[in-house]
Amino acid sequence: MKLVIINYGAGNIKSIQFAFNRLGLEAELSDDPEVIQAADKLIFPGVGEANSAMTMLKKSGLDHLIPELKQPVLGICLGMQLMCNYTEEGNTQGLGIFQTEVKRFSKGLKVPQMGWNVIKDLKSELFEGIKENEYMYLVHSYYAEHCQETIATTDYGVNYASALKHENFYGVQFHPEKSSVAGARILENFLKL
Repeated sequence: MKLVIINYGAGNIKSIQFAFNRLGLEAELSDDPEVIQAADKLIFPGVGEANSAMTMLKKSGLDHLIPELKQPVLGICLGMQLMCNYTEEGNTQGLGIFQTEVKRFSKGLKVPQMGWNVIKDLKSELFEGIKENEYMYLVHSYYAEHCQETIATTDYGVNYASALKHENFYGVQFHPEKSSVAGARILENFLKL
C-alpha cells in the first residue's frame, strides 16, 4: 500500500510517520501532485496557523488538488479545519470539503484545549473497535461546528465536531498519532478503508 503524507510545510509530520512505522508501514512525504494522486491513502496533517497554512497550499496548487482526490484522505487537526468551508482563524476560506465553519473557543475557556478528552457519538468505520468516551489527545484553540458530516463529538465548553466525514474525506480534530493504543487503532482502521 502506498501511503503519502501531504507535505506543505505545516506539519506534525515526524510523529505521524513514526506512528505508521509502528504499524509496519513506511509513509512517504510529498508535495508532488503526481505522487499524491498515485497514493492509495493520504494523510493531510497540519499544525500552526490556518491563514499561513492556506497560503502555502495555494502556492503549491494543492488547494485545487486536494478537494479533487478520490482515494481516502485523513485530515488531522489543522488539516481537518482547512477542509471546512471557513475558519475564524485569520479569517480564512477553507477547501470547502466539509460543510461547516471553524470557530474560536469562547473567551472564558483556557485555550488551547490541550491534553486528553473523550470522543463520543461515534459513527463511522473509522471508529471500528473504539468505545464511546474513549480518550484522545487534543491541542487546539478552534473547533468545527456540528454539521451533517459529524462522525464524533467532544465537549469543551461547547459540544463540537471532533471528527467529520464526506465521501472519501475524513477529518479528526484530535491527534491519533499521539493517542496511544486507541489512536493507533484509528490509523489502522483508516488503512483498511
